[in-house]
Amino acid sequence: MIRFEGVSKRFAGTARPAVDHLDLTVPEGTTCVLLGPSGCGKSTTLRMVNRLIEPDSGRVLVNGRDVVDVDPVTLRRGIGYVLQGIGLFPHRTVAQNVATVPELLGWPRKRISERVDAMLDLVGLDPGEYRDRRPDALSGGQRQRVGVARALAADPPVLLMDEPFGAVDPVARGRLQSEIGAILARLGKTVMIVTHDLAEGLLMGDRIVLMRDGAIAQSDTPERFLAKPADAFVADFIGDDRILRRLALVAASDVAEAGFETDAARVSADLSLRDALGLMLATGATRLALDGDGPPRLLTLDAIRAAAREGAEGSVVAGSGGV
Repeated sequence: MIRFEGVSKRFAGTARPAVDHLDLTVPEGTTCVLLGPSGCGKSTTLRMVNRLIEPDSGRVLVNGRDVVDVDPVTLRRGIGYVLQGIGLFPHRTVAQNVATVPELLGWPRKRISERVDAMLDLVGLDPGEYRDRRPDALSGGQRQRVGVARALAADPPVLLMDEPFGAVDPVARGRLQSEIGAILARLGKTVMIVTHDLAEGLLMGDRIVLMRDGAIAQSDTPERFLAKPADAFVADFIGDDRILRRLALVAASDVAEAGFETDAARVSADLSLRDALGLMLATGATRLALDGDGPPRLLTLDAIRAAAREGAEGSVVAGSGGV
């Protein structure tokens, strides 16, 4: 759906390209997260998709068509865009904000009204309560939900999100990340997200792309990204807690073994290994019984240790006291 072919961009007065011969494909219906330190080129990469920035060389294709061959206004109306500052029109109501692109596309009034209500429902805002409010009457998290609803209102196949939760308080951020991520997965949109937050990327992305100096340092699934850093730069970016982050992505049912113990505490089979480990450390248990379909299964501390060691030799060693 989105493809970068040898794309480069250099800004005047800079010693090196912001983006340097970038090759990247984002398949239809997947969420790609661009991560990296400040100045690595991730936001420049994102903004070349909707021509807010023009590449110096190479091609950016959306659905097989070079974006430079598309009128920029037409292109942007077909691509949802969510940014950190949210960018709601302060003089317009929530409903009017969400209706922005459908109005520009000339949709009938009744269809727009129905779409506005559907989008507010989708992002967890009751239309009866919120459609006539203005942005200054909303919390930061509510404004961000309206921003997502507006970006999705015309049902674009592609959604770009530039630091989408950076302006939201930490308490609301985790909930928004989970809820919006679930919505995007359900809708099957092709999504590119720029963030500096590794946890956000791991939560929302089907693929993690870590950039350095305008190029890709590693492009991988979240699990492999954590388990097998490509080099020291990637490992340093992930940090020392990468094993716990990886365990958060593995369900207890994935490593449990057949068995049954009457004294073992019962937990959901969907529990992550990180949460299971936390429960063991808090209670002193070394075995947990999984509730779920099929025969009885036990999750052992040794199984968690083995999962943590896989692909991360030396980070967690059974019996070392590290876990």
